[in-house]
Amino acid sequence: MKTAVTELFDIAYPIVLSGMSWISIPSMAAAVSNAGGLGILATGALSTEETRKAIQEVRQLTDKPFGANATLLFPGARENAKVLLEEKVPVINYSLGKGDWIARESHRYGGKVIATVVNERHALRAQEQGADALIVTGHEAAAHGGDVASLVLVPTIANNLSIPVIAAGGFADGRGLAAAIVLGAAGIAMGTRFMSTAESPLHRTYKNLSLEKGSGDTIYGTDFDGLGCRSMHTPAAVRAYRRGLLGLPNLFTAAVNSNRIAKMLNLPYWKLFLGVIASGWKNALTMAYLANAFPAIECATIKGDMAHGVLPVGQATGLIKDIPTVAELMKRIVDEAQTSLIRLRESLV
Repeated sequence: MKTAVTELFDIAYPIVLSGMSWISIPSMAAAVSNAGGLGILATGALSTEETRKAIQEVRQLTDKPFGANATLLFPGARENAKVLLEEKVPVINYSLGKGDWIARESHRYGGKVIATVVNERHALRAQEQGADALIVTGHEAAAHGGDVASLVLVPTIANNLSIPVIAAGGFADGRGLAAAIVLGAAGIAMGTRFMSTAESPLHRTYKNLSLEKGSGDTIYGTDFDGLGCRSMHTPAAVRAYRRGLLGLPNLFTAAVNSNRIAKMLNLPYWKLFLGVIASGWKNALTMAYLANAFPAIECATIKGDMAHGVLPVGQATGLIKDIPTVAELMKRIVDEAQTSLIRLRESLV
């Protein structure tokens, strides 16, 4: 199945693994790449040393093109992005920051860059900064989707940019892939659907829960991680999404958690703390929310803790009915997409 995305990244299928902390680990990224898509390694929860090791592990598991991400707003992300460039990762996916320097350095060794965006303004800016493609994330998506749903957002951006668009948010099957192509995208990125595969490291408790949940069983708000986040609707998530006193996050808990995060990323705590404070009050508040959200996400993903864990998922969770292998899922999606497009053409004759 050829599209501008398969041609750009030299892959068989226009399907991309979203870079999700604690989910998009080396074995998961390699599984997607080996199955014909583009696996993206998540580096948000990794130190620079762990990032370098993870890249090397991916290369041991696949000889296919792969990518890695850097969420530039997060602590340690800029340092991790530099590691990706040093390791000459074939595709770098950045978000929540200015990526012109990443594009410039990546292009020097023949690499490609994908910017993740949630609106037209950011999309145009990413194209100007040298991105080769965009992941356009609609409101239906897990975690940080935009304010506009994919049905409108994807064609809006595809109509006004010259680089390929990869649609994200609400895509989990072949009909979704076909719809994305009709809307003007050249591929799809999936997170929620890939979480519930045999190779996914997501705890079995939440994999099973994903089979039970419907498309309306998510919760969305800004009072969990400060960015506007969608998660699976559970009692723990409802508690985590409650507005804090005076509309502020729990700053004491954030201080404790940020110290843990600094150790996790192998960053001096004073450096992390001063960097956050220097970034301004608004950004410091977001960092405080994120500090409190990280442990809850890790708790759900790794431990399967229903009492304290919060799992970001998209509305596509309502389309999940089984837990196939990555290869089985991708072949199914492509076959169904091709059948859907044929039926569309026939119905219009």
